[in-house]
Amino acid sequence: MCVRAKHMVLVLLCVMVASGVKADDRPYLCEIGAQGGIGYYAGDATEHIFQHVRETFGGHFRYKFDERWALQVKGLYHRIQGNVPQNVQQKLIEEGKYYEGDGVMPTKWVTKMVNVDVMGEFNFFRLGLDSYDRRVKCYSPYIFLGIGMSLYGNKYRKVAAYFPVGIGFKWKFAPQWGLNVAWQHNIYFADDLEQIEGLGNTYKMNGSNIMNCDVTSQLTLGIVFEFGKAKKICRHCEM
Repeated sequence: MCVRAKHMVLVLLCVMVASGVKADDRPYLCEIGAQGGIGYYAGDATEHIFQHVRETFGGHFRYKFDERWALQVKGLYHRIQGNVPQNVQQKLIEEGKYYEGDGVMPTKWVTKMVNVDVMGEFNFFRLGLDSYDRRVKCYSPYIFLGIGMSLYGNKYRKVAAYFPVGIGFKWKFAPQWGLNVAWQHNIYFADDLEQIEGLGNTYKMNGSNIMNCDVTSQLTLGIVFEFGKAKKICRHCEM
């Protein structure tokens, strides 16, 4: 075999090997993750964000349609807290009402919540690990919007719907591992998350909330694990 023919054979082998690697470089379509962070409430009894922050934690499942669009289902346990305004304390005194029957006038309230939401996500960059395409990045900011439901109150007997909306940042640091940071705002169709008699609409307190509804927010950091590779593309099926 002449030298030129040998070179051609080597080139063909290299192309075949590269094609095989590329064909197997398939993205993962699904991921699960755990996250935790802080949460807060903005409504009748709190004037500013990041006041009375409490813990929040939970998990999520994400299905990725492509490198930009995804659908996420998330569940979080969340506690919110706020002050009881002085005018409400005075009203409670006048009406002879006491907090939980302990005879002590409350100055703060705490509500436990379980949130479940479904959200659509859009990545600003094409997210992934692809050494053949420079347009694909291992990181991306993203936005999300969806619908959710909360269980709260005494033994979680109350239900409220909300719109979750927010921004975040994703970093894929390994083929199946990544980190997510998200700042989520839940706009409720409710005005009684405070769950203490005398708050909510009883005394027509709206504070700085022009929407006249309660809002909760969570700032979380999560770790994700990807699985479920996309099917191989058959390049010879139509030949």
